[in-house]
Amino acid sequence: MQKQNEMTAIYNVRELGAGKTLVLGVQHTFAMFGATVLVPLLTGLNVSTTLLCAGLGTLLFHFITGGKVPAFLGSSFAFLGGFGIVAPMLADESGNLTVPNTEMLPYACGGVVAAGLLYLVMSGLITAFGVRRIMRFFPPVVTGPIIIAIGLILAPSAINNCSSDWVLALIALGTVVVCNIWGKGMVKILPILIGVVVSYVASLLMGRVDFAAIASADWFGIPLSTSAMAKFDISAILTIMPIALATMMEHIGDIAAISATTGKNYIRDPGLNRTLLGDGLATSLAGFLGGPANTTYGENTGVLALTRVYDPLVMRIAACFAILMSFCPKLGAAINTIPAAIVGGISFILYGMISAIGVRNVVENKVDFTNSRNLIIAAVILVSALGFNSAYPNGLPLYQSAELTISLSGLAIAAILGIVLNAVLPGNDYEFDNTEKGEQGLNMKV
Repeated sequence: MQKQNEMTAIYNVRELGAGKTLVLGVQHTFAMFGATVLVPLLTGLNVSTTLLCAGLGTLLFHFITGGKVPAFLGSSFAFLGGFGIVAPMLADESGNLTVPNTEMLPYACGGVVAAGLLYLVMSGLITAFGVRRIMRFFPPVVTGPIIIAIGLILAPSAINNCSSDWVLALIALGTVVVCNIWGKGMVKILPILIGVVVSYVASLLMGRVDFAAIASADWFGIPLSTSAMAKFDISAILTIMPIALATMMEHIGDIAAISATTGKNYIRDPGLNRTLLGDGLATSLAGFLGGPANTTYGENTGVLALTRVYDPLVMRIAACFAILMSFCPKLGAAINTIPAAIVGGISFILYGMISAIGVRNVVENKVDFTNSRNLIIAAVILVSALGFNSAYPNGLPLYQSAELTISLSGLAIAAILGIVLNAVLPGNDYEFDNTEKGEQGLNMKV
């Protein structure tokens, strides 16, 4: 079977002709679209800016990696918890949390800029000391529980949105489940997009959509606003930056998955240090422009597996389409008409899947929880993340004055404690393996 796959794989898409090449690029645009535009709906960020940042970030990543890796960089869900702490959505007239916190969103974006710079630090450490030595500080017993905590912290916001209309929420949730379990081909790859479309049609039939914003929106507009660009606050940085510890592990898992799909070891060439550098710079660029953090998208890896077209050019075409769409404000206005209940229904399963992926991470990496060391690390991470987030929703204050407040979020505290405990407790036998196609951590997508 492997030989057959290799014979049918296409590494140079130009041999298919310009028409088919463009169609393949559009397909990757659809694959990333649903998840990418969901992040601004959940955070209050601008949809057009998000699409622009996804396109520019992808092109920057390909430039840094020499155009070797067929990856698309879309919006990361891992940072939703940080956005929820720094810039929580505000209540509308009905009490639903749907109003963007425009005052605090730029500070959350500043935290994203800092998180992207953490990738650069990791990239430099790998270049200097080698990937195996650095990865000993970030084993699955640390990263898995952090990913679990991210999903659990977000759960209340999903229920809050669902409560505005449980019928629409259940339609959205049910559609995603059906597409994931029984769908074939592209239906299985695009469950979020299909779930939004089906439940949106239902909301139209129920008269729950207001089109006024679409009618007033222009067909063309600049997808950037200086007022939405990054601002910097130490508390926001300390809240959001540690999330990068989990997303860097996600990145490694995604690059390994792409390697296994295409039969090329991208962890070796162009190297994990360069892919991390590209992802980090793309994330910092997105945050600076007022967009969400970027991450390599598993949805597009699924399309690679389905089509067996492995030329990175199709991802760059998809990036260009994303940039073109970002200049159409009517598209953003249409997306913003999606009822809060639909967003709640999608996020209901999405947030749970984030936690479930954290569980899968520790299971597939065979973390031994009969070992007291591992139990202690996981327990401290989970209780710290959830407990401090509940007791100090705005972060644990470390320093307060009239001009400055410094605080740590529950996730930040959990990440720090997990890394420290893993480093000081005896028995750390984790070895990162990149000798094959990068199978290590294939399922760490967040």
